This record gives sequence, structure tokens and C-alpha cells, in this order.
Amino acid sequence: MKKAFCLVVVASTLILNCYASPLQDTPSLNWLKKTTGVIAFQLNKAAQTYKPGKNPRSINPNGTVRFAGVTDWTTGFFPGSLWYGYELTGDKNLAAEAKKFTLALDSARNITNSHDLGFMLYCSYGNAFRITGDQTYLPALADGAQHLYNRFNPKVGAIKSWDFSWWHYPVIIDNMMNLEYLYWAGKTFKKPEYVNAASTHAATTMKNHFRKDFSSYHVVDYDAATGKVLAKRTHQGVTDESAWARGQGWGLYGYTMCYKNTKNPAFLTQAENIAKFIMNHPRMPKDKVPVWDFDVHNAMDTEEKAPRDASAAAVIASALLDLSTQVKDGKKYVDYAEEILKSLSSDAYLVNPGENQYFLLKHSVGAFLYNSEIDTPLDYADYYYLEALKRYIEVKKIDLKQLSK
Repeated sequence: MKKAFCLVVVASTLILNCYASPLQDTPSLNWLKKTTGVIAFQLNKAAQTYKPGKNPRSINPNGTVRFAGVTDWTTGFFPGSLWYGYELTGDKNLAAEAKKFTLALDSARNITNSHDLGFMLYCSYGNAFRITGDQTYLPALADGAQHLYNRFNPKVGAIKSWDFSWWHYPVIIDNMMNLEYLYWAGKTFKKPEYVNAASTHAATTMKNHFRKDFSSYHVVDYDAATGKVLAKRTHQGVTDESAWARGQGWGLYGYTMCYKNTKNPAFLTQAENIAKFIMNHPRMPKDKVPVWDFDVHNAMDTEEKAPRDASAAAVIASALLDLSTQVKDGKKYVDYAEEILKSLSSDAYLVNPGENQYFLLKHSVGAFLYNSEIDTPLDYADYYYLEALKRYIEVKKIDLKQLSK
């Protein structure tokens, strides 16, 4: 095993050195070539360092790793990152490790008290099945989708996000992301009720979560018996009325995905309006990596001092690239996403090989108001960064062989 590991490290190092050298024939891909080298090195090291079922989530202030167990909402992101890493690099060792880390999450199929089953199972098992076609992954996906659907309340027209006692029937903007799992499961397992629930949830959220400028609230609390809106609040943003950066990304990603699955023009219009809010925001930094809340300096601090959130940038980039494929002229979305990806792939955000406990991106924010995961790597920042890179390569029709020369 030690010999195999050494071979992997040596191979990754050779790849990294090769990627770091200039490309004479395709100079515009230098940044991407270097990035995929870092990805290969970091993910291989991470897979050999961490144990399946105990996945790296972030880094604590004292430098130690914060782990995500099977029931953690982020637990599916590291296996999913390994799958994306395999697709980006062709490294079969990453595929083998991805399988190990995915299958270690099997008991997540029994969870009933979370709306995050899409993050947990679809990002891990879903990518595993998509890439391999191995039906071994389907039973866990079928069980998880049923449990997610069971959280849908037709009276409210939405899936309940949390079971916290201080809320009545809370629905958070993050929940838009888990609808992709229901769309896929509805079609795969011939469960049209899943598809209907996902579209109803999206329509309800579109009606109640968004302001006139197409920024979104974080939490909308409903009366479970009547479906009436009781309150519009935040659990993550600086104020109830602020635009929490990652939340805006969740909305953009969610409505783009909903349109792709339904072709409902209302969802596409919503996605483009959210994109316009983000892309034209006067407080978006020049490098297109937002601070953790677009309105933070109005209430707490200056933009210059507020922590950036690379996870929000990664989600936005991935969503914009997806959106670019759903419209007649998506160039503006591709160009904006490219700016984000080049920023995230720069020394300011992308780690040096061997650093930061083998995460990929620096400078993300988990939950600022709770002093949790501030200015640290995050597993979901890495996941959506990798997804965005994959989508960028597909949209640009880049031959991966060019990156391995």
C-alpha cells in the first residue's frame, strides 16, 4: 500500500510540474493546466490521508481538520469532488478512491430529518452512477429520494428544510439545490410525484423568497396547516433584508437547473433576473469573488475588511456556465464565469500543493454570524469549483488531452 501511495504522489508531482510549465501551443490554457495539476495532487493526497465515512469539511482555527460524518449535510461533497477530479484528470486512482468514499455513506439513505439529502447522496452516489452506470449505487439513491419527497407539504407547496423547534415550517433558499435530486429520481425511478413536488417547491419559493430586485431572503417560515407566510428572516445573512452571497448563488443555480429539467420559461426568466442582480451588483469586487454578504458593510464593516466567500463564487460560476447552455446567447455568462474561475485559480485563492490539509480553495465563509468556518477552505467550495471547471471545459469544448501534454 505504501509503495502504491508513493507511486501516486510521484505521478501527481510529475503531473503538477508538467502543468506548471508554459504551453507553447495553447497559452490561454496555462491557468487551467496548472489548476488541474494542483487538483490531481491535492485530491490524491487527501484520499490517502482521510478515512471513508469521515470526510474533510473545513479547517478549524487551530489548523486541525473539521470532519463531516455520515449525517453531516456536507458529507457528500468530498466523494463528489473525487468523482469530478477523476473526470478532470483521468486519474483512475481518484475513481477508485471516490468509490470507497461514496459507499461509506450508505447509511445516509436512512436519514429522514434533513432536506440536504441531495447534497449528501446526489453529489456522491449520483455522480458515481452518472459516471460509472453501476447500478450498485441506485438503492441508496432511491431510498434517499423517497425520504426527501416525504418532507414535501402540499398545503405549503414546499419541502420543509429544518425540524428546529423555534420555526414553524422553515424553507431556506439552499433547498433549491436539492430539487435536482428529485427531478433526477422522478425520471429514473418513474415517480412523477417527485417531479411535481420539485416544480411546486420552485414556484412557491419564487413567489415568496424574492424581493423586487431579485435578491432573496434566506428563510421563509410558513404555517404548515394553511401555507400562509409567517415571517421572512435570515439564519446566515447580516440582516433579514440583506443579500447573503451564497444564498444568491443557490437561487441562481436552482432556477437554472429547474428550467433545464422542466423547460418552464418562468424558471429561466427567474434565473436570468438573479444573474443580472449578481453580475451588475455595484459591490461585487473586481475579481468577482463576493464578500460573504453583499450588504455586510452597510451593517457591520467595510467591504475591504469583510471576508470573501470563494464558495459563493464557485456556485455562481457553475450556475452561470449551466445557464449559458440554456439561452440563445450565453456568452456573457460564460465570460463572467471565466473571470471567476481565473480568480479562484490564481494564487490568491487556489492553494499551493501540500498546503491547507489538501483542500483546493482558500477564503470561504460558512456561517459568519455564528463565528463558524470563517476565512477557511470548505468542502462545498471545492466541489462546486470542480463542477464549474468541468462545465467550463465542456462549454469551451476544450480537449482534456491538451491539458495532459
